[in-house]
Amino acid sequence: MRIPAHSVCTAIRDDIVSGVFERGSRLTEEVLARRYGVSRVPVREALRTLESEGFVVTRRHAGACVAEPTEQEAADLLEVRMLLEPLGAARAAQRRTDAHLKVLRGLVRLGQERARRGEGEDLRSLGGWFHETLAQASGSPGLIALLTQLRHKIAWMYAVDQPVRPADSWPSTGPSWTPWRAVTRNGPGRWRPSTPSGPWPCTGCAAPTGRVPSPHPGPAG
Repeated sequence: MRIPAHSVCTAIRDDIVSGVFERGSRLTEEVLARRYGVSRVPVREALRTLESEGFVVTRRHAGACVAEPTEQEAADLLEVRMLLEPLGAARAAQRRTDAHLKVLRGLVRLGQERARRGEGEDLRSLGGWFHETLAQASGSPGLIALLTQLRHKIAWMYAVDQPVRPADSWPSTGPSWTPWRAVTRNGPGRWRPSTPSGPWPCTGCAAPTGRVPSPHPGPAG
């Protein structure tokens, strides 16, 4: 496939998160350039960026490889997210626009519909879009970037079990999450975080199951 040079970093990151590139596997510039239909220059730049983000490490005699995070690193990321996401929701409660609120409510309605139909896989995507929109509503570019990177890394580090009954994971009243209620009901300037209330408004948003993080399965063969 051929993609724009400026999209190479996103493409490699997405392939790492989805398990196309297994943990510890080598990432050679020549192979990646051929895969994405670009020169080696944007690939080299992308690998540097991904190394700064923690997705890639450079090993002596091996070059760039997919990182292999430890259980402690994965647990630390969850703790950081539990601290930052309520802060983002607090900013959203103060700064969200009517357009943000319209999108958030629309996502909740879609989630309710998919849950009733038992379409659990769709709930994971909708949960991701919900959190992305909530972060955007915070109006804080630095916080948005941090939360986005955290979501990517947590999705990569944690294997997630689908709920047995998707309808139970997205209540009919929408996400039962204090910051979400504050953003939709209280309006700007009414809510501030006190203690972390958890980074997921519902289990349909791909919350870890509490077990030891394990790698996504690699491609067959």
